[in-house]
Amino acid sequence: MPFTLATWNINSVRLREPLVCKLLEEEGPDVLCLQECKSPVEKIPLERFHALGYTHMVARGQKGYNGVAILSKLPIEDVGDKDFADLGHARHVAGRLENGVTIHNFYVPAGGDVPDREVNEKFGQKLDYLTEMRDWFHGDAPQKSILVGDLNIAPREDDVWSHKQLLKIVSHTPIEVDHLTDVMEAGKWVDITRQDIPEGLLYSWWSYRAKDWDEADKGRRLDHVWATPDISNAAHGSRILRDARGWQQPSDHAPVFATFDL
Repeated sequence: MPFTLATWNINSVRLREPLVCKLLEEEGPDVLCLQECKSPVEKIPLERFHALGYTHMVARGQKGYNGVAILSKLPIEDVGDKDFADLGHARHVAGRLENGVTIHNFYVPAGGDVPDREVNEKFGQKLDYLTEMRDWFHGDAPQKSILVGDLNIAPREDDVWSHKQLLKIVSHTPIEVDHLTDVMEAGKWVDITRQDIPEGLLYSWWSYRAKDWDEADKGRRLDHVWATPDISNAAHGSRILRDARGWQQPSDHAPVFATFDL
């Protein structure tokens, strides 16, 4: 049975409950992974999601910050979480579908504004978080798994509006890209979005600071869908729902989709 999965940094699931419902109604993914929910689990607004058929959820919450949730039409088992870098943040949760596929939902730290861990503690935390992700996947090689989320790094030159101008900007610095590459290699992860869309500029995030985000189009691909090699060939149909960035009171991220024939 094929299933479609979407990942979206929603930037407050309670504030943007209508947008989540709009996405569920109009696009109908079988699984929706949300990041930056900014809500304790018990306050995630489930009633309308349930009414739309999303009767299953695994989540980790935090008041006002972070938070990750997997909403699903399909039965899903909670298989835990990891507090990488011991930050005490709700940034990871994993669920397993009945077909045996494990879904890891991540919200990697943004890293602040200055790409120097000596003067910016948040940048150091980001690098440490990625290092511990790498070590975890080295030690426990994932199989039949999908990794999604706001990884807060745009790794390729065509994942940003200007490679040259963003080389010293957090999210596209060489050290961050190297750390993310190490995570990918440790788990032998395949970038499904770029497997399906191998060429061309591709963005999932546009800053709130832009007067006209669409016209300026200074985006970055911060949101990712990866899969292990044993199921990567079953993936297809990747796309980014750019239009969602223009919805009323939007998140600054757009949802990323992929379908798996499993």
